[in-house]
Amino acid sequence: MNEKVAILLNEQINKEFYSAYLYLDIANYYDELDLDGYSNYYMIQAQEERDHALLFMKYMQNNGLKVTLDAIGKPDKTFSSVLDPLVIAAEHERYVTALINAIYHEAHEAKDYRTMKFLDWFVDEQMEEEDSANTMISRYKLFGQDPKGLYLLDQEYAARVYNAPSLVL
Repeated sequence: MNEKVAILLNEQINKEFYSAYLYLDIANYYDELDLDGYSNYYMIQAQEERDHALLFMKYMQNNGLKVTLDAIGKPDKTFSSVLDPLVIAAEHERYVTALINAIYHEAHEAKDYRTMKFLDWFVDEQMEEEDSANTMISRYKLFGQDPKGLYLLDQEYAARVYNAPSLVL
């Protein structure tokens, strides 16, 4: 495997674990506001990000590459409203999309078709993640500023369940 692709894949592991930390921090914020549904939504997001990191690890291991785990940075975002974490999460998903695209670009340059195929799932996943994040913002702006609307949105997010990635390595 191309050395630059391998480095980017390994770095992505740490970035996925950071994403999990960020979403745990958001879940904690919503829990403090007694918005259990929003908290549930982001707890599940944290689980997804953790699993994404493990998928990257397994892919590297299956390709005989050494995995190096780095320290995970503390989330540095502060929230002052119900909307703040939603906006930060959407921005973060766009950032992760850019990271995946950069790895894909390097794999393409190196003609590493196996890695490109592996990343296809993440490209699709990021499209879904960005859409979900943007929808949460839109729905909050439409309905969430009314207490009854916020209550209904919170109830909807409380019903979310975790579905582990179906990507087989």
